Amino acid sequence: MKTDMTNRSPAEIFPPGEYIQDELDARGWTQDDLAQILGRPLNAVNQIIKGKRGITPETARGLGAAFGTSAEMWMNLENAYQLANLESDKHNEVSRRARLFSIAPVNEMVRRGWIASGNIDQLEDGLQRFFSTSDLDRIQPLSMAARKSTSYEETTSPQLAWGYRALRLARAVQAGGFSASRLANELPKLRALAEHPENIRKIPLLLASWGVRLVLVSHLEKTRIDGATLWLDAQNPVVAMSLRFDRIDYFWHTLIHELIHVKKSHATIDSDLVSDAKGERGLAETTELEQSVNTEAAALLVQRDKLESFIIRTSPLYSREKVVRFAQANGVHPGIVVGQLHHRYLQSGDGIPPKNFRDLLVPVRQLIIGQTITDGWGHNPGAF
Repeated sequence: MKTDMTNRSPAEIFPPGEYIQDELDARGWTQDDLAQILGRPLNAVNQIIKGKRGITPETARGLGAAFGTSAEMWMNLENAYQLANLESDKHNEVSRRARLFSIAPVNEMVRRGWIASGNIDQLEDGLQRFFSTSDLDRIQPLSMAARKSTSYEETTSPQLAWGYRALRLARAVQAGGFSASRLANELPKLRALAEHPENIRKIPLLLASWGVRLVLVSHLEKTRIDGATLWLDAQNPVVAMSLRFDRIDYFWHTLIHELIHVKKSHATIDSDLVSDAKGERGLAETTELEQSVNTEAAALLVQRDKLESFIIRTSPLYSREKVVRFAQANGVHPGIVVGQLHHRYLQSGDGIPPKNFRDLLVPVRQLIIGQTITDGWGHNPGAF
């Protein structure tokens, strides 16, 4: 027989029928002889030899018995031939699709309308336009340091896609000239809106007047991103929020946190800024910078000395009435105070257990979505 075809390259692999013909020639048999031996129609044997019909397990067993070989050898020859003759374009398409799915969360991006569905060429073209590159192996990384539950040493492909989407949408937001010193001076004015949830509607236009573009982008699966400070260029900051948890404390802490990054010209992604929606701790490892910004954001919302005094006077006998009075005296919504006391409990135990007063953590998402460019929650601004 010829050399075992499983050791050949695809270009050298022959149909098993050629090996059958070799065996017939060696024995002086005809195809009709083999058909009689196998108990198969002559036409079926002829098609197998010509490579027009594959070898089935039953046929392989018969060939092995007829030629004194194993049935497995004939099945191996058939399988090797079939694998070698799969369309190379189909193989290439599978590898190309696998590459795209390693670069970006393709399915979710299509579902969200960030790129259009289509064949492999259309998907590649869509991702190239989305990431503004002609080479998907050289996507420009975003300038953002992550604070998240995953490793700090990398930005995952969904996180990168989320950041790119936020920047792309931000280009469509009209904003005035930016000044870091002006933002620092104006932050107390923004904080004054924190007493009533309805004031949240005013925030996008107020930030735009200060040169800060606010966009809302619902998070992608497993990104665990709540807010991001990004820059279109050195003079045009962007704050992106995912509104992952629909709570007034979470909203205000994330917003102020990101604006402090803007004020200090940082570029970072933040997540898990306070306890999660179930009241579990869930705090990611944090850098010294993030700790500092978190502390500053919390203090801007509720002055540290006043909160400490309230805790000393009240803990552990907190009541709804006491919390509400303290919040009113400090010009913030009670939910913001409750959120900080929940966080304090998880840190040191002298705050409020996360299960308490959760009804004060009022939802605010519906107050803000649609007030600026919004991607998610029924809003789809298109591929841009």
